[in-house]
Amino acid sequence: MRDLLPPSVAVVVAGPADFTGELLEAERACLGERAVESRRRDFTAGRVCARRAIAALGLDPVPVPSAPDRSPAWPVEVVGTITHTKGYCAAAAARADEVRSVGMDAEQHKILDAGVRRLILRKEEVEHCGRLPTGVSWPALIFSAKETVYKVWHPVVGTWLDFQDALVEIDPDTGSWAARISPAKVEAAREKVTDPPSVITGRFTVDAGLVRTAAVLPHR
Repeated sequence: MRDLLPPSVAVVVAGPADFTGELLEAERACLGERAVESRRRDFTAGRVCARRAIAALGLDPVPVPSAPDRSPAWPVEVVGTITHTKGYCAAAAARADEVRSVGMDAEQHKILDAGVRRLILRKEEVEHCGRLPTGVSWPALIFSAKETVYKVWHPVVGTWLDFQDALVEIDPDTGSWAARISPAKVEAAREKVTDPPSVITGRFTVDAGLVRTAAVLPHR
């Protein structure tokens, strides 16, 4: 993920030991005693990496518990994001006075079945994928980009986005993508914030069996 985000964002990718690392008390309380082993390992690695990313900003590595909607509850002076997929976990953090929001996502690089593609892709995106070079599961990349878009949007606006609420266009030559948010969603968001993002741009890479996407929303 380091190659997808600017230097102002601290990025930490989990090593093998981080999946069985130590949680702080406030974090353990969010996980619960009945969490299955895979959930426990992913949650642990995410929080270990999140605290390390906060420390890399020169701040005290405080707990990163879960908000009521289960998203990470970062300290007020920090914006951040966590992602995990099978065998991979990473966290990123930036100072809130330098970056408005940050998001990233990692997914397995695989062909998505028809039902998932119908859920995720808009008609324009299906056509766009058909014009892109072969060898990449572009629907999987769009799925990842839309997950990143939501992680950027939600901390700023506080509302949900559906997969159909963003239209993603990919530039394979530059390793970048842009997502246009539904005008209706942007207009509705103005009731909560004065300047909701209408376009979110980011970068991507496909390697080691993974699709990875990331984006930063700067201050105006």
